[in-house]
Amino acid sequence: MNPVEKNIEKSEFEKSKLGKKEFEKSELKKSEFEIERKYLVKKIPAELANYKCKKISQGYLCTSPVVRIRRSDEEYYLTYKGAGLMVREEYNLPLTKESYEHLKEKIDGRLIEKTRYLIPLDNGLTAELDIFEGDLAPLCLVEVEFKSVDDANLFIAPDWFGTDVTQSGKYHNSYLSRFENS
Repeated sequence: MNPVEKNIEKSEFEKSKLGKKEFEKSELKKSEFEIERKYLVKKIPAELANYKCKKISQGYLCTSPVVRIRRSDEEYYLTYKGAGLMVREEYNLPLTKESYEHLKEKIDGRLIEKTRYLIPLDNGLTAELDIFEGDLAPLCLVEVEFKSVDDANLFIAPDWFGTDVTQSGKYHNSYLSRFENS
């Protein structure tokens, strides 16, 4: 286990009291870690209409730390994301449509709008292809989430993926929300 994964592990004390399965479902599990790699897109896959998709609108109340509101189809969330590039702490809380609309008036920067296509990959992974709209078009990014840092590091991207931009904060949506398009 590498040092990052070791830090992600919950305390042995908490696990020993509940057992691993019960712990994973318990309220003691206070945070989640998102482990993902992000790429530019070399070529958009054919027949996107065959894949499940979501219409997403999101804005940022704060970018350091990241506090985001998101509408994904008819679901609404408030998200906190910690610092990091490939591994970041993440908390998601549900919002009502009314709360989302109220907070949307308070965002800094642009409201990002995109269509996200969920494209199955090998080994049970999913490519989340984001096609940005508005003044961020024609930007396309693809992300893949992993269960471990080792899985992320061993991942071999399909041919349609472009440059790996995981280690560049310039492709975080929080940065894009503030980027001036000239």
